[in-house]
This record gives sequence, C-alpha cells and structure tokens, in this order.
Amino acid sequence: MTPSRRIVALGGGGFSRFGRYSKLDDYVLALTQKDHPRVLYLGTAGGDSDAHIVLFYEAFAGRARPSHLKLFGTPNRSEWRPLIREQDVIYVGGGNTANMLAIWRVHGMDQALREAWDDGVVLCGVSAGMNCWFEASITDSFGLELSALRDGLAFLPGSVCPHYDGEEKRRPVYRRLVGEGLIAGYAVEDSVGIFFRETDFQEAVAEVEGRRAYRVELVDGQVTETVVPTRSLVSAGAPAPPPAPLPQAPPAQR
Repeated sequence: MTPSRRIVALGGGGFSRFGRYSKLDDYVLALTQKDHPRVLYLGTAGGDSDAHIVLFYEAFAGRARPSHLKLFGTPNRSEWRPLIREQDVIYVGGGNTANMLAIWRVHGMDQALREAWDDGVVLCGVSAGMNCWFEASITDSFGLELSALRDGLAFLPGSVCPHYDGEEKRRPVYRRLVGEGLIAGYAVEDSVGIFFRETDFQEAVAEVEGRRAYRVELVDGQVTETVVPTRSLVSAGAPAPPPAPLPQAPPAQR
C-alpha cells in the first residue's frame, strides 16, 4: 500500500527556533510512524548555509537519520535523485523563495519532489519552505517590500502567508493582495503548522499556546479572515492525528 501524500507547512518555528525541542518537528516525525525516520534537509533558500545545516543535525541526531543536500556548486543529479526518493521526510528551510524555486527548476528538483510526494514521502518546511508548496505566496524575495509570488510548485491549491504575527506588514499586505485578486488561502502565525493530506486541509497545530492560523478570502467584495481551529501541541504527549485509511495510490507520473 502506498501512503497518502502529506505536507506540513510551518509559518515559523521548528528546529531553527526551538532546536530538538520543537514540537512541530516532533509532529512531522510522528507522521512517518517510524522510530528513526530518514530526514533530508534542503537549505537551498538560505544559500545552503552551513550554520543552518549544523542546527538541523543538532536537532535531529539521535531521533532520526538526518542528511542534507546542497544544490549550490556542482550537484550530480544522478546521485541526488535516488536520495530524494528514499527519504521519509524532506524538510525545506527558510530564506529566499524565488531564488530557491529557480534553482530547483534548473536542476529538476521540482519534479523529484513531486515524485517523492507521490510516493508517500512527507514534505515539510518553514517560511520559504512553506511558500513553495502552494500556488502563490507572500514573500520578501524581491526586497524589503512584501509582494506576491504567483509561481509556486502548486502541489497545494491556493495561497499562503507565513509569519502572520511575526512581521507587522504581513497581515495588511496579504489582505490587500487577496482583495486585489490574489487567490484565497491560509495565513499562518509563527510556531504554527498546517497539515494537508493529499490536497485537503486536515488541521492546524501550534507549539506555542495561543498561536493561530486563518483562512483569508474575498467574500462579497470584502476580505474575510476566519480563525482556523488550531490544536495545541504544548500538552505533553500531544499525538499526531491517526493516519487515515490508505487506499492504493495510482502510479506516480514520471
């Protein structure tokens, strides 16, 4: 049986803020239902920063089998494509969303990630690693003024805005752009993740009490912002949702 396709998109937080004590990262690992899942870090958006890679290993060593892949330099596609497919989780770091997508497309990483997703690998990421999975997003990739990026990977429908409470311009810019025609979507505060099975929203979870996610859309000419029920992971042992029945997925497109 092929596992269902799953994506966890983090508005902020994870190991880059909480180290190995991140409950959002625990949530992602639990989705694999394995004791020591294989977790691959893609730090493309941050320029494959060695400092971020070190943080990743410090956070996941001992409870997972961490590895990383750098696309800056001269990556050998014949070597890394099999690496992508054998993972349990692919974790995408933050940084410049537009630059990351351009590099991924040049090297064929976009297609490799879709194949992994079709095969049941859990995809996740924070900030730019959230933006990339959607059709559109709010980004600072082009400068200090936030703008819409409309050519995401589109694994998930709609738009998304990370750091909704962490940067003061995020909320007004996202609301304005949705009012001007940007496709509706989710606004996600720092330390909150939104979980999708196939392309359907399942739940929002938070590793800091009181943080939230929102559905932002244009209704009768007015931008509406609806709180999405958000489950707290703060209580000890808060479990990940049980897996849904897993139907046999159709063969992945090659």
